[in-house]
Amino acid sequence: MKKLIGREREIKELGRCMASEQSEFVIVYGRRRVGKTFLVDEYFKRTYDFSYVGGHNLSNAKQLRNFAKAVKRYAHLSKQPKFADWSEAFDALTDWLESLPEGRKKVVFIDEMPWIDTPHSDFVEEFETFWNGWAARRRDIVLIASGSATSWMIDNIVENQGGLHCRITSNIYLQPFTLYEVEQYLRMRKCTWDRYQIVQAYMILGGVPFYWSLLDTQLSLVQNIDRLFFQRNAILNIEFDELYNALFTHAERYIQTVQLLSNHKEGLTRNQIGADLGIDGKSLTTILRNLERCDFILKYSQLGNKVKDAIYRLSDFYTLFYLRYVHANNSMDEQWWSKHFQTHAVEAWQGQSFELVCMLHTDAIKKKLGISGIAADVASWRYVPTKESGEKGAQVDMVISRADRVINLCEMKFAVGKYQMTRTYADYLRDRVELFRSKTNTRHAIVPTMVTTYGIADGINKGVVQQEILMDDLFN
Repeated sequence: MKKLIGREREIKELGRCMASEQSEFVIVYGRRRVGKTFLVDEYFKRTYDFSYVGGHNLSNAKQLRNFAKAVKRYAHLSKQPKFADWSEAFDALTDWLESLPEGRKKVVFIDEMPWIDTPHSDFVEEFETFWNGWAARRRDIVLIASGSATSWMIDNIVENQGGLHCRITSNIYLQPFTLYEVEQYLRMRKCTWDRYQIVQAYMILGGVPFYWSLLDTQLSLVQNIDRLFFQRNAILNIEFDELYNALFTHAERYIQTVQLLSNHKEGLTRNQIGADLGIDGKSLTTILRNLERCDFILKYSQLGNKVKDAIYRLSDFYTLFYLRYVHANNSMDEQWWSKHFQTHAVEAWQGQSFELVCMLHTDAIKKKLGISGIAADVASWRYVPTKESGEKGAQVDMVISRADRVINLCEMKFAVGKYQMTRTYADYLRDRVELFRSKTNTRHAIVPTMVTTYGIADGINKGVVQQEILMDDLFN
């Protein structure tokens, strides 16, 4: 248990299931590499009454054969059984579990369940029979089902309209690490990077624990990026295709979507995405829903606009970095990042990425603003003037509209030191406040707010910002 970082809520829920007086059907799902299997293995110390991991791209016959191997191992059979179908497989599992002593919970862990459900296998139907017809009627079974294909888990288990409808007793959705959790993990590994470096790394790796586990903490961040992305056969260079193909059927359509969004840091509406890709209707809905479920894209509303005008923005840091700096990089230079990380282009990219870091840590921002207990909506705002008006357009990536009739207009700046507020930029902030007030007709108080790495340098122009949030606050 000491190896687990964060996940307090999930650990508490697993403890509740083990202590309950009924059988529990637990699903654990979330983005690939987010630590689902690690969480379950560490909590149960890899000790199960039965465990089986589905194989990627295996036929139904091979899945059944591997399941039979697992039954033989756990039941200590002298000969491996042969199963003609999943009905026989679950019958054998039932026989084994019934032979175990009474008076304690029997833990069954079925991992990568989406991969088991091959075409025409009837796996889901027989799984329903196993749970509804036997396990749910007992009081001593804890069945844990997990899978990285989040869309499959939701469609076939969470929102199942058949025999599993409303049968789940515990729903654990594992999210990527926050900055706070990443820092805890690095400190556990005796890493001495400061928070500025951690944020830089987060812009590349996001909150995916597996990616952080690949770091060599004896090397610098720059050396690690060369090693993981740019050296020959680097593990995070070849990860991209495997990641999307393992998660999605017809992965090429999902890759086209994230490639499009990677070129529009401000995000696109559903109609814009559909028009650019030539996809519409149910197909587009499925792609966007599945990408959002897997934490690859972020959907957020535009202030004052209809739900259908919501903005979709690519929010998976690994994908963003890969598509920008790795995908089309044909230099064969194994120290490419070391030679380019201080360029103006990379600095501009870090500025954009810092905005996304902030958008994914709105809870920490609300806490710093002292509004954790106040209802508040986070949205973006755009003003696109007509050509005839002669006005300039404007965009605010983060608008926090609060129930106490206050609106925080947030601006994010990533700098190596304190941000130097120029007169030109101060005038821009003032003008934007007035434009926002006039175009939204709001009567709420408008508070210009800045999120920076180390704060705003003292000076005559600093007063335009009424509230400040520092990089350190994002770690809370």
